[in-house]
Amino acid sequence: MIRLEQASRTFTRASGEPVYALKGLDLEIRKGETLALLGPSGCGKTTTLRLINRLIEPSSGRIVVGGEDTAGLDPVRLRRRMGYVVQSGGLFPHLTVARNVGLLCEIEGWRRPEVDQRVNELLALVHLPPAEFRDRHPGELSGGQRQRVGVARALALDPEILLMDEPFGALDPITRTELQREFLELEKLVAKTVVLVSHDLDEAFLLGDRVALLSEGELVQLGTPDALRSAPATPWVERFLSGRAQ
Repeated sequence: MIRLEQASRTFTRASGEPVYALKGLDLEIRKGETLALLGPSGCGKTTTLRLINRLIEPSSGRIVVGGEDTAGLDPVRLRRRMGYVVQSGGLFPHLTVARNVGLLCEIEGWRRPEVDQRVNELLALVHLPPAEFRDRHPGELSGGQRQRVGVARALALDPEILLMDEPFGALDPITRTELQREFLELEKLVAKTVVLVSHDLDEAFLLGDRVALLSEGELVQLGTPDALRSAPATPWVERFLSGRAQ
């Protein structure tokens, strides 16, 4: 479904020195799987996510989605094929829950009855009864409720791919655990290809079918949670998995 081929992204310091945010990444994400991008801050996780939907462009290499090089695709149309979930939902505060969820459907020219039906379906899917939540504004919701609305909005156009950047990172531990459990149930219902960014080892191992462990812009190890636990590829991986990596 998604393939990164020697994808690199560099930035330039004021001194003119190049800095790699991502360096020669080769990564294939299979259709229907959840791949967790894991690693310490600054390792390239979010950069990888933003390269996939062309929020930023690679300095070298290429990204292929559904067999097509994304460099040749219209970035807006590409992003409409992907749902994007960020911390705290990223909602428009002046719009109601219904307008937030249905906004992309409106932009795509759906008729009002179709939009309303889709909004109701999605709110029910994320455990927010439409009659109770449609007309509320984000400021009237808890953190967990805002995140559920963010997930519903990302699913509005029924995309094949769901990109999630630390989606539960801003929540308290109890709400975070609850939403992680709900996400596992949701995965079975919607059958998407999911790329999930997390710095939390337990979360990545719980939600990811496979885990890509990054360090300093490079892929260090890729495998199932069990494979990483049983056979760390390097001493650094072993230290990271035990919580001792610097």
